[in-house]
Amino acid sequence: MASVSETLADWLVGLDAGALPEDARRGTLFSLIDTVGLAYAARREDYMAMLVAGWDAGAGKATAFGHGQAMDAASAAMINGTGAHGEDFDNTYEGCPVHSGAVVVPTVLALAEDRGIPGRRAFAAMAAGIEVMCRMGLIAGTNVHKSGFHPTAVIGAMGAAAAAGVALGLDRAGLVNAFGLAGSMAAGIIEYLADGSWTKRMHAGWAAQAGIRAARMAGAGFRGPTTVFEGTHGFYFAFAGDARPDMSPLVEGLGATWEAGRLSFKPYACGTMCQPYIDCAVRLAAGGLRVDDIVSITCKVGDGTVHRLWAPIELKRRPPSAYGGKFSGPYCVAVGFLDGDAGLAQFTEDKVRDAAVLALAAKVSYEVDPDNEYPANYTGYLRAVLRDGGVREEFQPCLRGGTRAPLTREDIVRKFCANLAYGGMDATRAEELLAQLEGLPGSGTPVPLTMLRD
Repeated sequence: MASVSETLADWLVGLDAGALPEDARRGTLFSLIDTVGLAYAARREDYMAMLVAGWDAGAGKATAFGHGQAMDAASAAMINGTGAHGEDFDNTYEGCPVHSGAVVVPTVLALAEDRGIPGRRAFAAMAAGIEVMCRMGLIAGTNVHKSGFHPTAVIGAMGAAAAAGVALGLDRAGLVNAFGLAGSMAAGIIEYLADGSWTKRMHAGWAAQAGIRAARMAGAGFRGPTTVFEGTHGFYFAFAGDARPDMSPLVEGLGATWEAGRLSFKPYACGTMCQPYIDCAVRLAAGGLRVDDIVSITCKVGDGTVHRLWAPIELKRRPPSAYGGKFSGPYCVAVGFLDGDAGLAQFTEDKVRDAAVLALAAKVSYEVDPDNEYPANYTGYLRAVLRDGGVREEFQPCLRGGTRAPLTREDIVRKFCANLAYGGMDATRAEELLAQLEGLPGSGTPVPLTMLRD
């Protein structure tokens, strides 16, 4: 019998953008647009300046968005992937929160620009990498997080290898070896939760550059294990605490059904599981409730979210950094109530120390709801007890921007333009860039990205 990586390789060889159904095409195109805007928006952030200064980039033709210089593909993918994921505003996938766009899009765009790969093949490569990441997530569920790893980091290396392999036109053996090599390059622990430090930000970029290196090494003949997915010491044994998982979600229906058509796009710049609670808080405030009226707010949550968003509760009520605020249920509820939003402006070092926000966050607590649908569905529920003895409740039945309530093209474009403006790009250039990106799926010419060199 063929191994999992051999089955995937058989599907990936010859994959063409014209074979994508409309939902997968839309999900891939939205990921492309969203990711480019996010990577550019982050270009002036302190962590990006430090990454660029500390990263030894080689010569090449690839663009680090908003950073002015051309460099080798792996370096551009590292920098752009870090920027795209840095504000936690990028696409995700319900069931296992993998951020495929921030990994796969920088991988492919860097290779396409460096190697002169036509847009049509680049688009097919993006769809392939996104599909592999999502399907791997179906198997992993919450087990990667429970094992102490970041799914985007470790699953991302495998998706990036698939994307890079398709972009480079690797044959079956090359793709199998690329997967095998990427399994040993995958990395990313979640200890950033302890202090809001920056390692999560770099995970998407690290996975992207790892996929490029794995594919290039494989193309040169370097060998990796054929049973990297299902082997006794394979990927899921190492990263998901399961030595023999059911591999059917990864290999069945390839080309017939597409998880890439079921992506979620965020309306808020923070952790996915916080988003429905922010919607509840925004509606609570819009209903005329004043902050002084509130005695306490209790959020009912899924057990699998507690260690990332809610515990220890005193730390979450006073996040140690702006980045830590993105993974704090109390902070996100408080800022959503007070500002009516949770965009890039709500996660700054000044805002995370705002006395009014912290005072309200101190009133926010949680309780585990055994009937919560997470991770099958991302819901939000909060109950506010008022000084007059009254109670207000809000419930968000699903993730806004997810499969049950998807964002429209207009929503994605509005977010894209806002993020480019945040990074300093004028509206005329933004429109030109959007037209280039939307033309990519049918383009037979190399991908143009020079307008992103500032």
